[in-house]
Amino acid sequence: MYAEFMTILPVLIELQATHDYLRTIERDLTALPPDLAALDAQIKAQDKRLNELDRGVLEGTAQVEKLTKELELAKRLEEHARKHLKTVDQKVKYAAAIREVDERERQRHGLERPLKELEARLVAAAKEQAEIKTRRIEAHAQFTELHQIFMAEHENQVVARKELEKKRKTLESKMTPAEVTRFGRLLSQRMGRAVVKVEGGICTGCRVKLRSPFLVQLHETKSPMGCESCQRIIYIA
Repeated sequence: MYAEFMTILPVLIELQATHDYLRTIERDLTALPPDLAALDAQIKAQDKRLNELDRGVLEGTAQVEKLTKELELAKRLEEHARKHLKTVDQKVKYAAAIREVDERERQRHGLERPLKELEARLVAAAKEQAEIKTRRIEAHAQFTELHQIFMAEHENQVVARKELEKKRKTLESKMTPAEVTRFGRLLSQRMGRAVVKVEGGICTGCRVKLRSPFLVQLHETKSPMGCESCQRIIYIA
C-alpha cells in the first residue's frame, strides 16, 4: 500500500517533524492574551449578530413587499365595495353591500397593523446594524493594533514559521503529487500525526501492538509501511 514511500523515508520523517514544529508555533501564535481574546470573541459575536440581522432584514423585506401588495389589493377591493354601496337602492342588496364594505375594511385593518409592526422592526434592525458596525470597526481597529504588538513580541516564532513553511514546500517538492496528497490526508485524519515510529512492537500513533509477521516484514524491509490499525506510515528507527 505504501510501497511508493519506501525510498523517501528520510523526507517523510523530516516533513512530519516540520509539521510538528509548525503546529507548535501556530498554537503559540493563536493563544491570544486575555485582552486580545476578549476582543476576538467580541468581534465574532458582532459578526454573528450582524449575520442574524441580515437574514432577518432580508426575510422581513420580502414579507413587507408581500403584505404591501396584499394591502394595495385590499384597499382597491374596499374602494370598489364603497363605490358599489353608493349605487345600491334596494334594502336587501344595501345590507349585503354594507357587510361587504365592513369585511373589506376589516381585511385592510388586518393587513395594516402587521405591516406597520414589521416596518418598525426593520427600522429597529437597521439602527442596530449601524450601531454594531460602528462598534465592530472600533473593536477591529483595537484588535489589529494589539495583535501587531503581540506578533512583534513573538517575532522569532513568526520568522521561524516562515522558514518552516519554506522547508515544508521544499520537502514536498521531493515527493509526487499523489504522495503529498496521501500524506496530507493522513495528517488531517490522524490528528496531525502521519508518520510515527514503532517502539517495542507498538505503533506509537495508535498504541496497538503489531502482529509478529508484520513486524518481521517491517524489520526486513527497513522501509515505511502502513499500520494495519490506524494506517499511519510507520517505521523502525
